[in-house]
Amino acid sequence: MKDLKQFNIPFVGLKEGKHLFDYTIDNTFFEIYNYNEFEKSSINVTLEFVKKSTLFELLFTASGTVNVPCDVTNEYFDLEITSTLPLIVKFGPEYNDDNEEILILPHEVYQFNVAQFIYEMIVLAIPSKRVHPKVLDGTMESEAFSKLKELEIKEVKTVETTDPRWDKLKNLITEKKT
Repeated sequence: MKDLKQFNIPFVGLKEGKHLFDYTIDNTFFEIYNYNEFEKSSINVTLEFVKKSTLFELLFTASGTVNVPCDVTNEYFDLEITSTLPLIVKFGPEYNDDNEEILILPHEVYQFNVAQFIYEMIVLAIPSKRVHPKVLDGTMESEAFSKLKELEIKEVKTVETTDPRWDKLKNLITEKKT
């Protein structure tokens, strides 16, 4: 994916110690992954990259907003998201990302791309149920929400009646026990 070159980290030329990388993520980033859940997005990602002699410690931190539809009213709103993702990168004979906290790169690699980790961190930071803040505080004014209120089931008090045939059967059970 040539569009993701800005997310390549050429670690061979870096000195040991802490390095910071900043990325600004918007919808063009998600279009590369064919992910279209957001109307618009504005997310800042900071990568703290600590290079040590035998491994790398990475800490991704994301904060920003994504414009998503409310699951109750279907009205779009800006959802604040924050997320962190720690990752340790080691070297081995072949590429291995089976463990979600440890990435193993082949010894001959001189750079790696962090776009996939950023994508997963942001997508997983979105809650599965997205509710507009105005719905939560009761100030939402929308056609869909008013229709839901209109169709809301009212609690009806009913007198509990039972079928007399079942009452006879219940008596049989209690008579047997005594």
